[in-house]
Amino acid sequence: MKKYIRLKIMLPLILILLSITSLIVFNIYSGKKVSTKNYSSFSEDIKHNRVDKIYLTNSPKMTIKLKDGSTYKTDNPRSSDFKEKMLSMNIQVSENSNSLSLVNTLSFIIISSAFITFILSMKSPSFASNKLKGVDAMELSASTEKKYTFNNVAGNEEAKESVQDIVDFLKNPDKYARYGARMPRGIILYGEPGTGKTLLAKAVAGEASVPFYAMSGSDFVQVYVGVGASRIRNLFKKAKSHGKAVIFIDEIDAIGKKRASSQSNGNDERDQTLNALLTEMSGFNDNSGIVVIAATNRLDVLDSALLRPGRFDRHIEITLPDTSARENILKLHFKNKPIKNIDFKDWSKKTSYFSGAKLESLANEAAIIACKNGDPFITDIHMDTAFSNVIAGYEKKDRSSITDIDKKITAYHESGHALVSMLMLPNESVSKVTIIPSTKGAGGYTLSVPEDRLYQNKSYLEKRIMVLLAGRASEEITFGEDHITTGAYSDLNQATDLALKMISEYGMGNSMGLLSASAVMNFIKPPSDNIINECKDYINDLYAKTKNLLNSNKHILENMSLQLLARETLYTDNLDEILSDTNYKM
Repeated sequence: MKKYIRLKIMLPLILILLSITSLIVFNIYSGKKVSTKNYSSFSEDIKHNRVDKIYLTNSPKMTIKLKDGSTYKTDNPRSSDFKEKMLSMNIQVSENSNSLSLVNTLSFIIISSAFITFILSMKSPSFASNKLKGVDAMELSASTEKKYTFNNVAGNEEAKESVQDIVDFLKNPDKYARYGARMPRGIILYGEPGTGKTLLAKAVAGEASVPFYAMSGSDFVQVYVGVGASRIRNLFKKAKSHGKAVIFIDEIDAIGKKRASSQSNGNDERDQTLNALLTEMSGFNDNSGIVVIAATNRLDVLDSALLRPGRFDRHIEITLPDTSARENILKLHFKNKPIKNIDFKDWSKKTSYFSGAKLESLANEAAIIACKNGDPFITDIHMDTAFSNVIAGYEKKDRSSITDIDKKITAYHESGHALVSMLMLPNESVSKVTIIPSTKGAGGYTLSVPEDRLYQNKSYLEKRIMVLLAGRASEEITFGEDHITTGAYSDLNQATDLALKMISEYGMGNSMGLLSASAVMNFIKPPSDNIINECKDYINDLYAKTKNLLNSNKHILENMSLQLLARETLYTDNLDEILSDTNYKM
């Protein structure tokens, strides 16, 4: 039916193009076949009564048609009585070109037919219906990309275990029916970006061998009210036609946010779309075989009606991978790549707090570097370069504009970070310190390997803030308070954010005590001035401690900075050697 409607729409366009093509072809054809004769030959044809018709125009040539059907062109005399003379000799005279007349007639017929066909198709009920649905048009087809299974999902063993029974439900619904168990209608996968929520949903469909329909929440949000709801209904109708299917809605918070209590604050289109989704999920039969999997980074903003049992029955957190999971993910991404002597266990430790997507980017970056260098294998050297690129960006090649004083400031700034990190957080190895600027805007950077921690206590957070403040403190100690720079801008942002959360959210301050500022905000305005003042005093106190620590170990700071200026980059071994050769004070 859709093909028939498309044909009715396209036919007028095809006919119009055909008429234009015909015009061009006839012009070429007529130009090649008509010969040219001199005027004396034309006079001879007139004398012997061989001329049947003359095509007379304002052009320098006129076309002559003889009684035997042949035609030729000759000079146009352009005399005022020429037409009268020819007519008196019973010779037809036309003031239009012969070839153009034929083509114009043909073109008129074709264009007229096209216009009539187009008008009739517009009046057709099926066309009118299709026109009304035009804004609602959306390709709804099951994913045809390669089949994913749980073997493609490394890490997140708990999440995989949580969806195993969904796969079994889809494969063997009768087995669960005997126990009176119904299949969960929906699953919410939530967690940080890049943790593998989409991949897990694909694996569920792949393991169960059922069609996989993947949409984004933004696909249902339109300016026209009712379009999103219509798309929801079409999506479920299409999925139900297969009997069993997995519907995946990514970024569901685009349509599933909490509905406003007042109409003035609401969004009619989004609310109607959400209502349609809720209705479709509630309308399932117990053994319909349709599972809806949704993904979000913001579980807290979703409407409670969406999260209740019977809609999205299960909420599964997809967490950042731990050390073991990161090792398995790296091995999976390097499975079909030429590698040599890569220590996956060591890299799993270095990549703390990396998501699955970031690990994939690291593996891909290492492969690109090895390929660009023409090396036969990917090694730890390529991994080191890739790691720096992913974290801090590419090293700038042209550094001629950087002055010696800028290099010196950067060296002392980064040495301050590295030294305080080594003294205060000895379990977090500093893997690299460099004063080479990167494409991400950093004049230099310090890379440390944080420990995998389930919780972060107050003492640890205070030390993290001291590390962040150490660059600024080192500049002040070395160059004086009047010569501090803007280099600590990002460090101060992070330190402020961390201190504010400690005081207002984590219950580690005095202004809010054990109250959470975000929860209080729902009822009354929190005492923000008190929080800001406490945060300011807190950071100032930690800054003073950081300066005292650096002053006590100024000889190490000087040595590290000088070596950094000489080598531009220092690694773990170099830093450990500097620290072991001198006596440091805590």
